Amino acid sequence: MLEIYKTELKEINSRMVPELKRIDEIETDCWINLYAPTEAELMRVEKELELPPEFLRYPLDEEERPRIDLDDDTQSILIIADFPFIRREDNNTKYETMPLGIVIAPHRCIITVSLRENGVLDAFRNNRVRDFITGYRTRFTFQIMFAGAKDYLKYLRFIDKTIDTAERQLNKSVSNKELFKLMQLGKSLIYFSTSLKSNEAVLERLMRSKLMKKYEEDEDLLEDVIIEHRQALEMANIYTSIINGTMDAYASIISNNVNQIMKFMAAMTIVISAPTAITSFFGQNIPFPFDGAAFFANPWPFIAITIACLAMIALTIIWFNRRKMF
Repeated sequence: MLEIYKTELKEINSRMVPELKRIDEIETDCWINLYAPTEAELMRVEKELELPPEFLRYPLDEEERPRIDLDDDTQSILIIADFPFIRREDNNTKYETMPLGIVIAPHRCIITVSLRENGVLDAFRNNRVRDFITGYRTRFTFQIMFAGAKDYLKYLRFIDKTIDTAERQLNKSVSNKELFKLMQLGKSLIYFSTSLKSNEAVLERLMRSKLMKKYEEDEDLLEDVIIEHRQALEMANIYTSIINGTMDAYASIISNNVNQIMKFMAAMTIVISAPTAITSFFGQNIPFPFDGAAFFANPWPFIAITIACLAMIALTIIWFNRRKMF
C-alpha cells in the first residue's frame, strides 16, 4: 500500500495550524508511507526519488536489525528501528516486534517502509500529533521514535496486567494454560528487551553523529526519546525477572506437590500392606487353633484376626503420623 501525505498550513482563529492531507503525487516535503508494498509501488518511489533499491527492501525483512545506513551517492539516510505490534492467533494475544524503515531523501521527502501496517503511525495519519509537519524530516523521525517508545510502554502495562491475572489464577489452581501464558509473555519480553537495546544504540548514534541536521528543539526531543526507551527497557527487564521468578516458584510448588502425593501414596501402601503380615500366616501349611471345621463353627478366631489387623493399621498410621508422613 502506498500512501502520500503532506502538511499544509490552515488558518484557524487568526492562527496558522498545520493540517495533514493525503495527496496523489510525490511532492517536495511530503511523507510517503509504504506498508506491505507491491513491487510496482517500490519501483515508483525508487524511480521518482532516485533512491538505492535496497533502502526500501531492507525494512521488509522481519529479521532485519535496527541500524543506520548512509548512501554516499544520493546522501540518503536509512534508519531501521523495531516497533511493537500485537499478533492475534486463535484467541491468543502475542506481543512481537517488527522493523520499520525511515528513509530520508535529502531536500525532498521522508519515507516510512514496513512489512505490515504499523499502528505507531496511526496518530500521525490522523493528525493527532502536536507540532507534526512532514517537511521537518528530522523532527518527524524523532517523533516516530518517541511514539514507538510510548507504544512499548503501553504494551508493557498490558503485559503487567496479564501477569497479575495469570498469577491470581495460579493461586487458585496450578493450570497449564496459565503457565503457557506466562511462558509466552516471557518470550515477548525477550523480544521487547532485545529490540529496545538495539533501538537505544541507534538513538545514541543519532545523538552523536551529524548525519542529520538537528536544531535545539530536535535535540531535546531526541533526549526525551532516549529516556523513554531506557524506561521501557528497564520495565521489560523487571517484568522478565518477575516472570522468571514466578515460573521458578510454581515449578518448585508443582515439584513439592508431586513429592507430597508420592509420600502419601507410599505411606498408604505400607498401611494397607500391614494386615497382610498377619493374614498371610493362614495361607501356610501350619496347624492353627480351631483349624478346619472348628474355625467355621467358632466366630472368635475371625474376630481376633480382624481386631489384630485393625490394631496393626492403627499403630502404623500413628507411627507414620508422628513422622509426618501424612
